[in-house]
Amino acid sequence: MYPFTEQLIKYNSANLNEKIGMLILDVKGNYYLQIKKYAEKYNLLNDFIVIGLNSDTKYNPLHKPNLKPHVLSNRLRTILELFSENNQESYWLDKAEEIITECIKICRLYNDGYVTFEEIHKLVNFPEYYKEKITILRNLFIKSKFSVQQIYDLNTSLDFFQKEFFSLDHRTISILKSEITRITNIFVNDYDIHKTFCAAKHELTFNGFSEIINKGKIVVLNMNIAEYKNLSKIIAAYLKLDFQEEVLSNLSNNIIKRTAFICDEYSEYATKTDSNFFSLSREAKCINIISTQSYSSLKNSLHDETVAKVIIQNLINKLWFRTDDIFTIEESQKLLGKEDKIKTSKTISENAKSTDFNYITNSLNSHDSNISESYNTYTQNEFIYDTNFFTQNLETFHCLAFLSNGSQILKPCVLKTFPYFLND
Repeated sequence: MYPFTEQLIKYNSANLNEKIGMLILDVKGNYYLQIKKYAEKYNLLNDFIVIGLNSDTKYNPLHKPNLKPHVLSNRLRTILELFSENNQESYWLDKAEEIITECIKICRLYNDGYVTFEEIHKLVNFPEYYKEKITILRNLFIKSKFSVQQIYDLNTSLDFFQKEFFSLDHRTISILKSEITRITNIFVNDYDIHKTFCAAKHELTFNGFSEIINKGKIVVLNMNIAEYKNLSKIIAAYLKLDFQEEVLSNLSNNIIKRTAFICDEYSEYATKTDSNFFSLSREAKCINIISTQSYSSLKNSLHDETVAKVIIQNLINKLWFRTDDIFTIEESQKLLGKEDKIKTSKTISENAKSTDFNYITNSLNSHDSNISESYNTYTQNEFIYDTNFFTQNLETFHCLAFLSNGSQILKPCVLKTFPYFLND
């Protein structure tokens, strides 16, 4: 992954208008150090932005004033689906999404359009806090501080909470609260997380990817998933959604800027929305470079084999290293195709004029016998690369490459790769 990253960082690094804007997700927490070296090498340290608890960057994933409340809540639903692996009933997720939508609408009205996870957490969990904010909204309404649209949002939100949410039975409300607080608790209960991702509006230093893409900056998520599992997945999903939305919105506005998305151990951060983005991003000139241990690990993260296959087929260039994963091997074999292979069979037979049975040795003894041998050659249509090739024949640092030169698919071949650490 390092050589690809360096090439993209180096590309037009001195040209303000042609530099590539990037989003890089660092699963293990050590990738960003190498990227920082590349940024320093090509004089791009001012364009290097690290998002993590040990950085000075302040980022609020919910501060998207240009997005409708239902769009923001749908993003939260995407996050909830990551943590609801065994939840087969959509009712709870649908209802949780609806509650978050109304919370965002109310929060924007009393908080000057600014929404944080902390505010949603308090509105959902503390009835007295909700009543306190409703009193503020009532006073603002009396003073005619709201526009016609804001009044409409206020009325619909009040109708929802008073006539629907608070009318639910206690058990149902408790379940819905637990669904929502699975996300919001992370941002409320830890000081470092709170100050980084729920900072005051004037403290924010990263407001999305519009400037990043236009000015060719490099955004790196530095958050070890082993240490911050849920938080890492939440922020990664939000950064991806922000990045994807900006890339595709530029396409709809006929603005084409080269961008790149890079993710090692991609299965840890994969979401179902990626399948749609990968299929549309080529026209927007977005370069997607991902790596994963196997196709099975990707399928396991998404809980949907069809979505996993859509993501895989949208990645034109593929490099397969040695693997024991049968799903990966079978999908690779199907892509690489079959060919007619020559097979040879050998048959040896013995004929005897007379045969006696020896009761002592309990065996047959042949007399005046002859032996004949025959060879048969035929063709059989088989996969070009058999299972043994993937499990045994591929050596360390060698891979099977399925590449395109932009106009045609090249013939699959074995490549020898050179580890970056051997250059030191």
